[in-house]
Amino acid sequence: MEAAAGALAVKAYDDGSKVVGFFKKKNDYLKDLEENYHKLRSELGKLQARRDDIEAELNRDKRMQATRECQDWILRVKEMENQVSKLEEKYNSKGKPSWKPTSWTSRSKLSERMAKKSEEVHFLWLDGIFERGVVVAKSVKPVEKIGAPNIEDKQSLQGAFQNTLNYLKRDKIRRIGIWGTVGIGKTSIMQNLNDNEEMAKMFDIIIWVTMSKHPSIQKLQEAIIRRLELSVEGTSTDEEKAQRISEELEGKKCLILLDEVCQKIDLHEVMGFRTLQKDSKVVLASRSRGICYDMDADELIKVKILSDDDAWNMFKEIVGDDAMSSPSIKRTAELVVNECGGLPLLIDRVARTFKKNEKNDILWDRGLRRLQRWDSSKVEGIEEVLEFLKLCYHDLDEIKKGCFLYSTLYPEECEICVDYLLECWRAEGFMGYINEFKDARGEGHEILKELIDLSLLERTNRNKFVKMNKVLRKMALKMSSQRNDFKLLVKPREGLNDFPKKEEWEQATRISLMDNQLKTLPDTLDCCDLLTLLLQRNMLLMTIPESFFASMQSLRVLDLHATAIESLPSSLSNSIHLRGLYLNSCIYLREFQFNIKSLVNLEALDIRGTQINLLEIGSLERVRCLRMSLSNLGMDNHIEGTISSFSSLEELSIEVRSSKLWWDKIVDTVKKEVAALEKLTSLRFCFPQVDYLELFVTTSPVWKKNSCMAFQFANDHPDSNPPRILESFNYMSKNSLKLENGSGVNSIMLELLVKAYAFGLINHRGFSRLSDFGVENMNRMLVCLIEGCNEIETIINGEGITQGVLKCLEHLCLNNILNLTSIWQGPVYAGSLAQLRNLTLSRCPELKKIFSNGMIQQLPQLQHLRVEECGQIEEIIMESENNGLEANALPSLKTLVLLNLPKLTSIWINDSLEWPSLQRIKVFTCDKLKRLPFNNANATKLRFIEGQESWWGKLVWKDDAIKQRLQPLCIFY
Repeated sequence: MEAAAGALAVKAYDDGSKVVGFFKKKNDYLKDLEENYHKLRSELGKLQARRDDIEAELNRDKRMQATRECQDWILRVKEMENQVSKLEEKYNSKGKPSWKPTSWTSRSKLSERMAKKSEEVHFLWLDGIFERGVVVAKSVKPVEKIGAPNIEDKQSLQGAFQNTLNYLKRDKIRRIGIWGTVGIGKTSIMQNLNDNEEMAKMFDIIIWVTMSKHPSIQKLQEAIIRRLELSVEGTSTDEEKAQRISEELEGKKCLILLDEVCQKIDLHEVMGFRTLQKDSKVVLASRSRGICYDMDADELIKVKILSDDDAWNMFKEIVGDDAMSSPSIKRTAELVVNECGGLPLLIDRVARTFKKNEKNDILWDRGLRRLQRWDSSKVEGIEEVLEFLKLCYHDLDEIKKGCFLYSTLYPEECEICVDYLLECWRAEGFMGYINEFKDARGEGHEILKELIDLSLLERTNRNKFVKMNKVLRKMALKMSSQRNDFKLLVKPREGLNDFPKKEEWEQATRISLMDNQLKTLPDTLDCCDLLTLLLQRNMLLMTIPESFFASMQSLRVLDLHATAIESLPSSLSNSIHLRGLYLNSCIYLREFQFNIKSLVNLEALDIRGTQINLLEIGSLERVRCLRMSLSNLGMDNHIEGTISSFSSLEELSIEVRSSKLWWDKIVDTVKKEVAALEKLTSLRFCFPQVDYLELFVTTSPVWKKNSCMAFQFANDHPDSNPPRILESFNYMSKNSLKLENGSGVNSIMLELLVKAYAFGLINHRGFSRLSDFGVENMNRMLVCLIEGCNEIETIINGEGITQGVLKCLEHLCLNNILNLTSIWQGPVYAGSLAQLRNLTLSRCPELKKIFSNGMIQQLPQLQHLRVEECGQIEEIIMESENNGLEANALPSLKTLVLLNLPKLTSIWINDSLEWPSLQRIKVFTCDKLKRLPFNNANATKLRFIEGQESWWGKLVWKDDAIKQRLQPLCIFY
């Protein structure tokens, strides 16, 4: 019992000691409450001061950022502040003395918590001493998003964007130039490149720079330095800054986007490297193709104007469907869009202006009239576009400005023959009257190229012609009105029945009234400063008043072609400065009522299709360019001295539209006349037989003397069609040779062929393949047409050939060749057909094989393939000839046209090809073609599938999703 009692006593003592200790500790905390509060405040103050010092250090250099460790510590400090704040709130509410038990206990606990929190704050303060520092260099954002506009529904812009993406994926392509006229959408394409997710994955950093109107190395460096957030302290020269940029980009895959580039930029001077860093690339956008060349662009992409549909959809999307619900406003809106010339920038600005008109017909009509007048003070957006266009214009020198403004004399979107335009420029004196016509044409082509490169003019589908965008034309007319030396009266295609009033033309230096219904002209036109008068294709104009030209002493260019005039009045003899006279297709014109020799400065004369007799004209010693018909020689057999009397003649074109019998009588004399022209540099002529062609080449002094003479020779009878093989050429000066109804191969043919850029064989016999003419003689050939040569079985036999064949050929047309079975036979040497862009196969009933083994790999540039009425074709790409064909075969093919192919079953055996450029496929009467080589991932640019609805309905699909994807692209007949 005593032991038990002792144990209980010990336990009671221990428990009592604990209780006493507990209350003593609590009482101690209670006594230290205020001290613990102030200690906590002190520790927190130290912590906050440390935090403030670190943040000040971070803010001193915006290029630096806190380390991850430091960022976490600052977050912990913020959380600690919240915890301490809560304790302070409790202290302020419970800190007053009280003898209530509950108050005593809670105040003791609060003091204990503040003591422990002080220790935590102190340890957090210690954690804020970072041995490795608190900052690191701030990482630059890989991409700074711009907010690119959607261009997916604008085919021209989306196409250029996709082409750029494809080029950026090719290792060997480092620089890409995007060019086109102002307001056409280049910036939108560049913005889409900047924001594209695929680009963000391809490159470590994308740098966007918009060039200023007056760019400099310094301004470009400043923009890049801002983008990279670089410190350039201690650098004073451009070279040092360039080196700093180079060091920053070292080892990084960088995409540099340069927008609105208006002059050459040396990237070495700007960024410190002579060649781009490995895998880095540059895309530049400029209104000038020449600048893209100067910047060493590997590939150029021209941005085309919007199609009519895309332009309308863009306008309608901005204006809204509500206004378009009115039929009258919709008709007006269509005219408004037409005035914008397909330029996205102008469409955008004009649409936003017209949107304010809501559904008010009167305001819409008024706005249209102002837009048609280009009243920039009344239509918002025009002035902005006009300022952009002025930049292009003011960059031109005075000669090019004159040439550009002269082009406004022709109707909007009108095709202007290049040779004719250059002759007018020369006649006007824009090229300073260079002595030789050939040299003048050369300079004219240089000027033309610059205008095209600046998108002020553009090539048409027929490359011998150019045209001017209607918006640019209106801008140019506005510019000309501000010049005293370029006062224009321009009213072509306006349906005029009467000549304009005197106040409109009396101050004009150039008048264009072509393509109207003028029947009469004023008795006299008192325009002593008039330099050009264009009245062509006024088909009702039959007479010109006798005194009409009396005051036109300064006239340089007169075009009356395709009018119904019968004679030219004597007053034209006053125009002693006339240099270009165009009378072609004036089928009733038979005489001049004056001595044409009085036109002592006349250089270019076109009398084709008239009844003018060259014998009556006599010698015109200064004429350099003569275009005539054989009928202009009259029916007299004595024609000696007619052509040869034009002693200064450099360019001669003779159209043959006479009876074969008479032609046979005089051809020898004509040949001799032509051969006597010692200054001749260009000849377009049709010989009735190859023998006459051979005779001219072997005996003509001018041919022997001038090895660089340009020619367009054909041999056929006069009733056949004239050679049109040059339709694909840029300029008429390209040499062409057309052999029709001849036979065999001889040395004269080969002598001409080696110089020819275009070659036509029509119903020619005595050869079995094109290579019989010698592949070494075809190095210049750009265009080849073979038709009706039924002994041909293949075009090229590759056996024994050790070099690339037809390396420059761009267009190949094979038509109506009854025994042709293949294009190529035997091995295909590397480089063969490397530039082929257009391949047309028509009415070749035995042709079975289009792409023989190894041929398709040599066609990286093929863009257009047309196969028509070839009854034996079963496969476009034969599986047996193309085993292991790579997915990127035919990478440039845009259009595929298949017509009347009764045995065709396959384009390609499966859907393994990518078809990366294919935009259009047309299929007609190919009933056995049951499958298309497409899936949900390939042919991403395909926009049109044309064919019969019955054919489409019978197609077999691997997956219904493929059909659903392609169905919206269909256009049914």
